[in-house]
Amino acid sequence: MDTIQFKSYIHELFGSLLNDFEEDDEYGYHLFSSNHYLRIGYATNLTPEVVQQAVVEKVDLIITHHDAWSFVYGMKERCLELLQEHDIAHFYIHLPLDYAEFGTCNSLLRELGVEHIIQSSRHMDGNSSIGIGELESPVSIEELVETMSSALGEHVFYQQNSNKPIQRIGMITGAGNGTNQLKEALNHGCDVYITGEKTLYTVQYARFVGLNLIVGSHTFTEIFGVRSLAQKLQERFPDVEVIQLYEEHMEVVN
Repeated sequence: MDTIQFKSYIHELFGSLLNDFEEDDEYGYHLFSSNHYLRIGYATNLTPEVVQQAVVEKVDLIITHHDAWSFVYGMKERCLELLQEHDIAHFYIHLPLDYAEFGTCNSLLRELGVEHIIQSSRHMDGNSSIGIGELESPVSIEELVETMSSALGEHVFYQQNSNKPIQRIGMITGAGNGTNQLKEALNHGCDVYITGEKTLYTVQYARFVGLNLIVGSHTFTEIFGVRSLAQKLQERFPDVEVIQLYEEHMEVVN
């Protein structure tokens, strides 16, 4: 797979979602050349540790959900230095991956056993609307917490605010901690709201309205969407090898 093939397939996969957001803002390419990429490493975040691991694993191209954050001062510059030093290309895709049919939200819903996606997450009025899915049969919140903890490989936070069995799940992966998003889940009859970050307002509002809440980490609620993208690339280009680059479970609150 070369640069032209890669970019062409990204446009095929995401279509109009790329037109909805600006390149080098919500998605972008670093240090791409005409080289062939035979080994792809994927992760949620671009960090110096991820790049250094890619060096050890002899990765030609790193795919992430997030670019290195500019407000984590100096880290983006260091990542670019390492990428250039080791001749590794990098592609990141943020909101388009959140809203893709195979993206972060739907991938995690399916990981939790959801077969019926009622509503995919989408961009509305500058915010992310929630994804909604239904389980085939209701489960207890303890059962869903166990399933999610196992999938993410980490303990997740949960707040039981209702004794209702859980069947309809509302979700925003990552930083879906806005009370407006919990309100949307409530208005759509969701039995639980799942996200990857919380604040005081998140837990206060969930308790106030009696909505069950489960919170994993930002990183590991979103890794399944990146994995889905990597798998699609491997299906299109069978000569490409794909590996997951390890990230620490730094955000978990026990």
